[in-house]
Amino acid sequence: MSVARKLPPPNPTRRAPLAKADADAIPMPPEAVDGADAANPSSTSTEHIVHAVTRAIVEHRLLPGEKLVEQKIADRFGVSRTIVRQAFNRLSELKLVRLEPARGAFVAAPSITEARQVFAVRRMVEGQMLRELVAVITTAQLRGLKAHLREERDAVKRIDVQARTQLLFDFHVELARVLGNQVLVDLMAELVARCSLITLMYQSADDAETSHAEHIAILKAIEARDADAAAALVDEHLLTVEHQLTERPRAPHIAHRTRSA
Repeated sequence: MSVARKLPPPNPTRRAPLAKADADAIPMPPEAVDGADAANPSSTSTEHIVHAVTRAIVEHRLLPGEKLVEQKIADRFGVSRTIVRQAFNRLSELKLVRLEPARGAFVAAPSITEARQVFAVRRMVEGQMLRELVAVITTAQLRGLKAHLREERDAVKRIDVQARTQLLFDFHVELARVLGNQVLVDLMAELVARCSLITLMYQSADDAETSHAEHIAILKAIEARDADAAAALVDEHLLTVEHQLTERPRAPHIAHRTRSA
């Protein structure tokens, strides 16, 4: 007589399966990345991966808490896992990836305290940045920023979420680029990428049209050479987004989201 095998009781402490990021969500980078060392292929490959993962985070292709699988990313970029680990280390320094011993690399999931600190730094940096920018911006640079806002407008109108997200965040990096200070550009790119994770986790509303309208107002103040107005507008713009942050993650399941096949 056969005896039914007794199944072990469920373990309530067992972790839920990890959500793994789809390597295809990471865009392939261009042939070269500004600042990469062409004479050092290892350095160039590392920067390509850092750039591509950062872009995927800004465009919300990668979600907070998702596991980044070394081998899949290595295969996608045609590099060794050592190169991928170097990129993960750099992304960890930028606070975009969290490294856990024996578990691997995960897209960072910032706390609400960290979120508010990031916005506080942005307000300090961007207010002074605009005051200096107003004094030196050229007609050609103004044309470039206006062209950027036209792309923003078009992406918002066609509800292209990835494109509009990228363009709305990149506007602030483009403002930094006007001053020709690469350290400032790198800092703004890092802060913008961290804000992308923050808004994905904590923002209670996503009003792209309002953000675009505020960008237009900021650029008008810059064109009018009104430094006080430009600084006040960017401060109000950032405060508006910060005030939309909730004290708890907007979607608690986001770290465990699984992508459809």
